[in-house]
Amino acid sequence: MRREAMFHRSERLFLRPPFAEDWKAVLGGIADEGVVRNLSRAPWPYAATDAQSFVAMDIAPKHPRFLITRARDAALIGCIGIDAQGVDTELGYWIARPFWGQGFATEAGRAVLEIAQALGHTRIVASHFLDNPASGKVLSKLGFQPTGRIVERHSCGRGEPAATAEYALDLREMPTVTRVAA
Repeated sequence: MRREAMFHRSERLFLRPPFAEDWKAVLGGIADEGVVRNLSRAPWPYAATDAQSFVAMDIAPKHPRFLITRARDAALIGCIGIDAQGVDTELGYWIARPFWGQGFATEAGRAVLEIAQALGHTRIVASHFLDNPASGKVLSKLGFQPTGRIVERHSCGRGEPAATAEYALDLREMPTVTRVAA
């Protein structure tokens, strides 16, 4: 698998692939137990080697992963992407604590859903741990609908399974975004 270089600019954000030199910024944003406990795959404690491994991972062309950076100063806000999860395509993200509650997850989510639609995905799933209702609010703002399923999902950061609420979004019901190159 080769590394694809896909970028996206929204109103306040610049989404870009992670590069090797980004590991310290990634570590600085995610090495917070309050962030990691809301993720299924990130370990706690999160170490420098974890950040280095993350930025070195290959990116599949149909399942991009982005660093969320602030457009005006390139500050790292978090990470977002879509991954193959069995037969589904799953949206996942994290936002560093100093940027919580500022609408960055919603703005980045909209951008990634536009990208997913352009890549030909028709359905995206997502979930959040029940003790993280803020993520559920983000998913609702993005148009995701609860499936009604509550399932246990392992959290590496918690070191145990925890209950999650599942959501789905049919991208065929989203308006198609047409981009014109300048």
